[in-house]
This record gives sequence, C-alpha cells and structure tokens, in this order.
Amino acid sequence: MTETTSRIPQGERSRAMRLRLLEATVDCLVELGWSGTTTTVVSQRAGVSRGAQLHHFPSKQALVVAAVEHLAERRRDELRRRAEGLPEQDRIRGVLELLAGQFVSPVFFAALELWVAARTDAELRELVGPLERRIGRETHVYAVELLGIDEARGDNRQLVQATLDLVRGLGLAASLTDDAKRREAVLDSWAEVLGRELVMS
Repeated sequence: MTETTSRIPQGERSRAMRLRLLEATVDCLVELGWSGTTTTVVSQRAGVSRGAQLHHFPSKQALVVAAVEHLAERRRDELRRRAEGLPEQDRIRGVLELLAGQFVSPVFFAALELWVAARTDAELRELVGPLERRIGRETHVYAVELLGIDEARGDNRQLVQATLDLVRGLGLAASLTDDAKRREAVLDSWAEVLGRELVMS
C-alpha cells in the first residue's frame, strides 16, 4: 500500500470506487446498449477489479439499476440549479425546454436500454418497475413546481402528464435521429397550448 493510499480512509476509497462503477455503467449503456454492457466491460472501464465490482454489485441487474438511479439524482440536482435562472417572461417555454432536456440526456438513453431489456427479463423488470414509477412521480411533482400551478385546479394534472408524455416521445425520436429543429417547433406550439389551458395559481 502506498503512502498516499494509506492516507485515504477506506470508506472514502469505497465510495470513490462505487462512483467509478456507476458512471462507467451509464457510459456503457449509452454507448454499447444493454447487451454490450457486461460486468467485465464495466469493471475494466472503471479500473476496478472484478472482485471489487462484485462486492459492491453482485449482479449486472443491480449494477445498472443503481447506475441509472445515481445519474437520475445527479441530473435532478443539476436541473434544480438551472431552474433558478428561469425567467418569469416566457416561463412556460423555459420549463418545457428544461423538461425536454431530461429526455435527450444520457440518463434517459441509459434508462431506455433498461426499459427495453426489462420487457423480456422478469428479474430486471422487478427492479426497474419501482425505479421508473418513483422517477415518474418525482418528475411530475417537479414539473408542477416549475410551472407554479396547483394541479388540482382545472385540467392542470392532465396537462402536466400530457406534457411529460410529449417530451418523452420527443426523446424517443431523438434516440434514433437528430430532430432538434422539429422538437423546438413542437415545444413552441405546446407552450402556446399550456399558456391558454393551464389554470395558474
């Protein structure tokens, strides 16, 4: 053990190793897809031994679900920081841009790989289902908060859900081709709809 290593507490080294594994997993999911993301490839990319990787995550399923959850939390924190700069004028359009960005990000494309794999993998589905529902609920609450509305008024709840379905669909389209220009036009039109239909608090 080197002098530098001996000075770093074991818990801190363990956390750093876990973080490297999680980030390497997301990178692999985005670049290689579910089938190409193996625990061997992840441990090599993270610079971690297979034994250490198995100590933290005993299965591929546990590893990838933890990785997507980690990145979702990091992305949420980043969005909260960006939301602080939203202008009051054209706020709805700014909120749509933030939400749409969630669905053209590495966390969405990594999660998309999990959803597709979970359709035919019962073990993975049991892990992915609760995570997807939790992230969905959190995103809905966050959208309501960003828009500054009471979702119990009028059709607000349905409009927020339609918004999330819309930006998710735009994200799916973006997974195959760069359609940024069309996405911007769709968001412009939907911002006008929300401006007319939302019951503001």
